[in-house]
Amino acid sequence: MNFFGSNPFSLHSSSTFLAEDILIKKILLTHDPDGRRLDSELLLCATENVMSYTATSEVSSFHIDAIAEKDISKIEVIGAEESLGQIIHKILNEMLFKNAGEGDLHARTMILFDLLGKYRWDAKLALILAAFATSYGEFWLIMQLYPHNPLAVSVAMLKQLPNDLSMLKPRLKALSKLVKTMVAVTKCIIKFEGLPLRYVKLDDEAMAIAKSHIYIAAYWITRSTLACSSQITDLIAMKPEQVSSNQTALAVWQLSSLVYRLSSLYSHLNRQVDFCHQQIETRLHQKLLNIFQEAHADNQEVLGVLLALKDDLPLKNSYTQEKLGVSELKDKVVVLLASEPELLPLEGLFLLVHQTYNHLSHKNLDESYEIVWVPISFSDKWTEAEAERFNLLSNSLPWYSLRRPWLLNSAVVNYIKQVWNFKCDPLMVVLDSQGMVTNSNAIDMILIWGAKAYPFSSSREKQLWKEENWTLKLLVDEIDPLLTRWVEEGRNICIYGSENQDWIREFNDKMKESRSVGVQIEMVYVGSRHRSEHSMRRSIFRLGQSIISDHIQEEVSSLLDSTDEGWAVIGRGSTTDIVKLQGRKATECLNKFSEWGGNVMKLGFFGALRSVLEAPPIPGPCNHSILFLTLKD
Repeated sequence: MNFFGSNPFSLHSSSTFLAEDILIKKILLTHDPDGRRLDSELLLCATENVMSYTATSEVSSFHIDAIAEKDISKIEVIGAEESLGQIIHKILNEMLFKNAGEGDLHARTMILFDLLGKYRWDAKLALILAAFATSYGEFWLIMQLYPHNPLAVSVAMLKQLPNDLSMLKPRLKALSKLVKTMVAVTKCIIKFEGLPLRYVKLDDEAMAIAKSHIYIAAYWITRSTLACSSQITDLIAMKPEQVSSNQTALAVWQLSSLVYRLSSLYSHLNRQVDFCHQQIETRLHQKLLNIFQEAHADNQEVLGVLLALKDDLPLKNSYTQEKLGVSELKDKVVVLLASEPELLPLEGLFLLVHQTYNHLSHKNLDESYEIVWVPISFSDKWTEAEAERFNLLSNSLPWYSLRRPWLLNSAVVNYIKQVWNFKCDPLMVVLDSQGMVTNSNAIDMILIWGAKAYPFSSSREKQLWKEENWTLKLLVDEIDPLLTRWVEEGRNICIYGSENQDWIREFNDKMKESRSVGVQIEMVYVGSRHRSEHSMRRSIFRLGQSIISDHIQEEVSSLLDSTDEGWAVIGRGSTTDIVKLQGRKATECLNKFSEWGGNVMKLGFFGALRSVLEAPPIPGPCNHSILFLTLKD
């Protein structure tokens, strides 16, 4: 493969391999990356959009990827003083500087490598193709609008563009095919550069072969963009009599030669990258199985393996939209919130945000923990609706989230589903500051106790249950500041719910009657069920019933097993005096208010209610069942 020209269809020989070896050494002398980076995949997507538009005369018939379209405008170069636009402009100026001669293409190719020496291979090629796309796209924009747009006609006349493109079809077809091939090879290189090689190693031989292919492919992609730019310049300057001349045939042959060369490189590179990808997937899966069994100085390697797989800045801050690396989470307890893109119904989402962020205990922790939302789709591919829902929520929630969760490595997704048993319900896996799993699912304890449950470990969950009593405070636990204040003030509070609207209306009417005669009681409607009670049941079941007191187990089960007729829990302040009234039995008790209401002034509402419930049963069969508890500390 003589890189200065000759016959591209000739077979490899020892001299060819020697020439490639010399070329690689020269290329590597220009390669000195300093950490500056950009999202090469997104930039290539933007470039490919331009190429796709040029492939059709009907611009409206092409639909770009909706997910990528929303992010393309956010592409930035990190670690460089120049903006993306300035870098692309500088490359384009070098491309448009044309001197005759085949050997000159090699020299100009090496100049571009020198210009982009501080970038990684994927970034070099994405930038070079983006620069070429601006020139290529401008040419085609004029040609597609001509002769229907007066401005396009005027520009075409000034540029002396040919009026009839039909004679140029072979040349334009070859040009389009070369562009598509360059994009395909670049995608291959981006895929390789996106492998988590920082955390999972390839075999030395596999790495060496892949790198060798990448160096040669990068050279011929760069050189091909220069050749294409020259072809566009020739088209603009072409005289009518030259359209059907031997010059056109030679141009088509040169472009086809480059297509053949790059197609051959793509075939070898694609096979090697696929091999490397499979090797990485296998080793990453094993790495995930082992990494949580090993001791670590901090959580960086664990989080890197889990999150920073295709991007060194995988996170975003919902408030600032800043791109962040896993270093932001160093020395912190990290709660990984795995869920579908929908996350939770609105009511549950508000509760979770309150318990983790607005909870009173959160202010005292001085950012000792962070929540990272890791949305996972159960579709074969993320849908546009899922992406829109994710973008809406991730820009509103007070947590970190993955910037582009659809790029999460499949080995990680499978690990979360299979090993962490993520199905549909949200899952909150807690990692301590060393990256060890301390709770396989803390969502229930967080919904019950909020930030008070820090550091959210299983041992902390057991401790909280051992210290807990069945009180109104346990049921409300600072979910609402006003409700918490009522508890602290020792007020009578009635928490009630039902799916039966008739029962709700009847129960409310009866309570209004009692309040109309001076009864002091606060009413709190919580729907058909109270979410924290469901969390209590799951937490109890997961920890084992021996951990939690029999009283609490019985009351949680009794409350959740309430019929759809309705239920009410009445208590006073933070004491352990709680009455649970169920269904029509609650309204029956209130119907007899005239019989026991007279004691309210002397005993208070709760005391008067307790006196009637503690009264000796009337002889004969019992026709109701009301549970009354006075639990002791």
